[in-house]
Amino acid sequence: MIRAGRLKYVQNLAGLAAQLGMSYGTLRNKGLHMLDGHPAPISSPKARVQLWDAEQTAAFHAGKPVPALPDVDDDHDLLDRHEAADELGISTSTWNSYKNDPGLAEHVVLVPERGGTEHWPRHVLHEFKGSMRGRRAGPGRRTGSGDMVPRDQLQPRIAELLDANPAVTVTEVIDALGIAFATAQAGLIRVRGKRIADLVEAEPGLTAAVAAERLGYPKAVRKGAVAAAEAELHARGAVPYLQNAADVLAEAGVAEPVQVEVRQLAGGHLVAAVPLTPGQDVPALVWDERFGWRTATSRRHPIGKDTGTRPEGEGIRYLATGTHPEPEDLLGSFTGRGAQA
Repeated sequence: MIRAGRLKYVQNLAGLAAQLGMSYGTLRNKGLHMLDGHPAPISSPKARVQLWDAEQTAAFHAGKPVPALPDVDDDHDLLDRHEAADELGISTSTWNSYKNDPGLAEHVVLVPERGGTEHWPRHVLHEFKGSMRGRRAGPGRRTGSGDMVPRDQLQPRIAELLDANPAVTVTEVIDALGIAFATAQAGLIRVRGKRIADLVEAEPGLTAAVAAERLGYPKAVRKGAVAAAEAELHARGAVPYLQNAADVLAEAGVAEPVQVEVRQLAGGHLVAAVPLTPGQDVPALVWDERFGWRTATSRRHPIGKDTGTRPEGEGIRYLATGTHPEPEDLLGSFTGRGAQA
């Protein structure tokens, strides 16, 4: 976490490279942030983008004693999504839906400002936690009525029902939340899958099937929940690489600083889009695990409709080589300083 009053000292790897007077690629290749005794990241271990305290890193690389950081919790500490979930006593998948609540969204802090990772003040989380205690399940669904729960609240509400009863049925979800059968079924499978994925990530030697059993999910629903968990883990596995690539593009000024969101197409293939800054020749770059990186012709719908074949056409060109090129090679290919595939 970022301790109260320490925001001005926060740096990512690109910031550390600038502090040392070298390029991001040189720092990463030399592994200077992984030297023995180097200050540990202040981010949570699962954070997609690792952050450090610049006073600590400056002291270490100058050969001076590394100053200790405050170790007492403060209302103005800034917590990332994993720490926020722990603070509220919920899973990270549940938190990802809760964070859109106005009481949280209006207080989000991007750290650092370029390529920022979302953080929330501890006191905001405490206030939100107090409001959670008063939440109740909604009324039953009347025949012919539309879904009665907003889309962004669906997964948190299903998560609450699972907290109370891991074996909750689709019918019980329908009765509690007033939503359609297909909505309840899909939502329940997805939330169970995310919780299985959370447990597997926490205990790497665990299989999804064993995690489903440990979470108390009935045998009849485990197959679907395990499949959802495997898809979730597949998507999460792509995020570190994609976020690193997006951060390199943002640091170079060619892309907007974003937290990459991975989509899974109907065939299970992963795709993601990175919006570019105004003034670039194209509005966005798209990564497809089947075909690698390419330019996109639409900012609003950069990925487009999946036909199962490699997208081609005016405005589309493929960048670098392979499906997982080094971010610096991707940047060079896009800007004309590297070879085009």
